Amino acid sequence: MIHFVLGGARSGKSCFAEQQVLVLAKKYNKQAIYIATATAIDDEMTSRINKHQQYRSELFQLVESPLELCATLAKAQSGNVYLLDCLTLWLNNVIFSQQSLQDKELERKVEHHLAQEIEQLIQTLSREFSKKERDIIIVSNEVGLGVIPMGESTRLFVDYCGWLNQGVAKIAQQVTLLTAGIPLTLKPDNHSN
Repeated sequence: MIHFVLGGARSGKSCFAEQQVLVLAKKYNKQAIYIATATAIDDEMTSRINKHQQYRSELFQLVESPLELCATLAKAQSGNVYLLDCLTLWLNNVIFSQQSLQDKELERKVEHHLAQEIEQLIQTLSREFSKKERDIIIVSNEVGLGVIPMGESTRLFVDYCGWLNQGVAKIAQQVTLLTAGIPLTLKPDNHSN
């Protein structure tokens, strides 16, 4: 089962998702696996990662996967419940891994690369987690509700994040939007036990 959790910055989405994973892990006597995509690129991000680690339950086993997310997900085992936090940071990592490419021809290659990465991720999620015995809760930021960004690279990020979120929401059995710490069900799981 894929449960997709969206929300803005500091909306409570990670805390909500962590709680959901721990409930499922306890209910089905499975191991909770935390797939982290964040990278410590500066002091502020290092501080954010440290805070997440500090407040995260020790019941989680950590797997760091800043870029090779499909390979990590392909190793998913039915005896685990997975938390993927978060798609937005993964997408950012993919974009910045290609950032040295500046001219227009290379820019098209970056966009093609992003589209391929997103399609591969959605196919991997569909293949590995559409089965009832495998559960994953995926966290992503809803970044499309604000002002249209002025910078070209920021617009690229917002556009691809929107397309990524649409793709994951389409294959997810359940979608929840968090606003001010309050979960709002956008797509209910009609097949839950």
